[in-house]
Amino acid sequence: MSRVARYLQVEDILLAVNVSSKQRLFEQVGQHLQETRQLPADWVSASLWRREQAASTAIGDGVAVPHARLAELDHIHALYLRPQSPMAFAAPDQQPVSDILVLLVPTPADQQHLDLLADSARLFGNPRFRQALHLCREPQQVKLLFDLW
Repeated sequence: MSRVARYLQVEDILLAVNVSSKQRLFEQVGQHLQETRQLPADWVSASLWRREQAASTAIGDGVAVPHARLAELDHIHALYLRPQSPMAFAAPDQQPVSDILVLLVPTPADQQHLDLLADSARLFGNPRFRQALHLCREPQQVKLLFDLW
């Protein structure tokens, strides 16, 4: 089981998300977490946006890993989103993004946060994993892939 799988829940896997920009994506993440986890949507989206303004969280190969530290959290939250259409994300390889893993961690960031980012890069850096992920059509399939990989 990947480190990411420990924090990714089926209800936090959103496929065919209709978003046109990073700002709108972060707003949708905030809205989702407000509805499902009672986290204030505005500070979730603002925290992700502030981090993205510092430097793009796109890592290449159609993948982005937006992440933020939030003092108000008591544990890590992970979400996987797949936009309806690949979207611009200022990736180092200039490719649009079609796989988005959002990580929200409590402040202060610790080794667990760094390990989670490294695990995410390892997973999504594997072309076989990305190919298998793109074959998943239901959130339960995505969760199972993360669990078994």
